Amino acid sequence: MAKQKGIIKLDGTISDITFLKTWDGYLAKEKSSISAERIASDPAFQRTRENGAEFGRAGKAGKLLRHAFRAVIQNASDQRMVGRLTKEMVRVIQADATNGRGLRNVIDGEAELLEGFDFNANSHLRSTVYAEFTATINRVTGAAVIDLPSYVPSLLIAAPSGTTHYRFLAMAASIDFELQHFVADAGDSGDLPWHSTPVAASQLALNLPAASVHPLFLCFGILFLQEVNGQQYPLRNGAFNALALVKVNGA
Repeated sequence: MAKQKGIIKLDGTISDITFLKTWDGYLAKEKSSISAERIASDPAFQRTRENGAEFGRAGKAGKLLRHAFRAVIQNASDQRMVGRLTKEMVRVIQADATNGRGLRNVIDGEAELLEGFDFNANSHLRSTVYAEFTATINRVTGAAVIDLPSYVPSLLIAAPSGTTHYRFLAMAASIDFELQHFVADAGDSGDLPWHSTPVAASQLALNLPAASVHPLFLCFGILFLQEVNGQQYPLRNGAFNALALVKVNGA
């Protein structure tokens, strides 16, 4: 795919060349000569149809997961997060050892592969919060817990310039990818001052349905704030906020 150069940028199709705007700038590509009808019916494109079916399934699953965690994702994600998550969902589906190509799905795949996924590629959780927290999910009781040890904020939280306060966030969800339904719970630490005084050990405890038969997910993250005249404001529009899937328990 070629990049457009020059003062005038094109968007659309001229002859056999399609011009489009992406996050990488204005690009140009040759229009495909293969019709959609042929791809849908020609045996030569069987692999293409199988890959397309699974990619579509991955996109749908990623959209549901984003919907489940929207309350925390909207403050801690990058512009390419949707594409990155879809790519990871494809890996989950491809790990399905039960169904054949084109029929593989998230339910029979390995949802645990999503553990560690950072929603903000510009601010990884493990490179922001150095306190050795632990994340646990109890499928029997439905308890989803983040345990934080005692820590010194200025030493174990890599805060951007201008930070005066921060807030830990936690959110858990039980997601039914087949029926496109989820149950979620969320909590936070409240606003905490970023200073050099040790903070006591703490816990963020959430509750999901007991004995759920669906994949369970636990997110943990941090928001950075700046206090001005007694009011807390998000720092730099949340560019440095971090959020990750810290525990995943597949069905």
